[in-house]
Amino acid sequence: MSRPARALLDGGALKLNFQQARLHAKSSRVMAVVKANGYGHGMAWVAHTLGLSADAFGVSSVEEGMQLREAGVSQPVCLLEGFFSADELPLLSRERLEPVIHHDGQVKALAASKGLKLTVWLKVDTGMHRLGFNPAAAPDVLKQLRAAPAVANVRLMSHFARAEFPKDPATQKQIDDFLDFGRNHRVEMSLANSAGILSWPTSHLDWVRPGIMLYGGSPVAGRDAASIGLKPVMTLETALIAVQPRKKGDPIGYGGDWQCPEDMPVGVAAIGYGDGYPRHAPPGTPVLVNGRRVPTVGRVSMDMITLDLRSQANARVGDPVVLWGRGLPLEEVAESAGTISYELLCHVTERIPRIAV
Repeated sequence: MSRPARALLDGGALKLNFQQARLHAKSSRVMAVVKANGYGHGMAWVAHTLGLSADAFGVSSVEEGMQLREAGVSQPVCLLEGFFSADELPLLSRERLEPVIHHDGQVKALAASKGLKLTVWLKVDTGMHRLGFNPAAAPDVLKQLRAAPAVANVRLMSHFARAEFPKDPATQKQIDDFLDFGRNHRVEMSLANSAGILSWPTSHLDWVRPGIMLYGGSPVAGRDAASIGLKPVMTLETALIAVQPRKKGDPIGYGGDWQCPEDMPVGVAAIGYGDGYPRHAPPGTPVLVNGRRVPTVGRVSMDMITLDLRSQANARVGDPVVLWGRGLPLEEVAESAGTISYELLCHVTERIPRIAV
């Protein structure tokens, strides 16, 4: 029998979450964001599961874009970090990969290229202060792009910094500034990420870009995914490989930081930071054993975690253990581990089999 750690992928949940994006932004086209290997779910699996329901896909780079093309994906693909060298431009044109343009060097490369026909996305920095042109400079950049022989079409993009906080004034200012610019230049616009789709309807515009919500993670601060109609796509699970009787005072695991407060059974489950489970998850982080919550104890090891089984007196080797997913919200585990749901999903390593269910 193979090692029991695996990630179960629910295609029905993925489709349901995508439809939630459609329902909230009925007049917008949908660019499904599948970068970072589909947030750890498998880029090709996500794209094929969504199929032609997605109007486009968003990835980070040309390498990720080509993975989709090699998997037979035909929709437009947006490169959210743009291109890194002018040498990439013929490939982008041939494969219909649409780069985000966010610095002067990219504009100059497009102006110097001929015989290409690219759709590009001009990135305007409305407040994220990461990538993009200052709004004051953007009109001139837009003019240059429209005049560039390699450019067939220009669309407009910006990115939220704080949209997960409903009614945040900085987010409203980003929306207002972006609308002021875009409406003056008659160009297709995209601003809303997952949080924008769910909480900021005036940001929906021509295109929306759902990411974490597709995978069943909540993009809204203070709300879990179920409360906003999302279902987990990934259930990370494993099994008990040992149940050990321990004495009061026994130290558990590396460093002996955690000691048994009484005589008790301690379970060992086959998963660890080598699989992507967060090493920094503290004792008390919840998991499910036979569908019931138990806390972790001791430190997370490379291949194993240890569990307090005092509430599971009948637990046996082979019993199922769920780390997150069905029955255990991703956000709760992330909060316990002092991280975010995005990181948990993206860090699941390749040695964990992905199994569509």
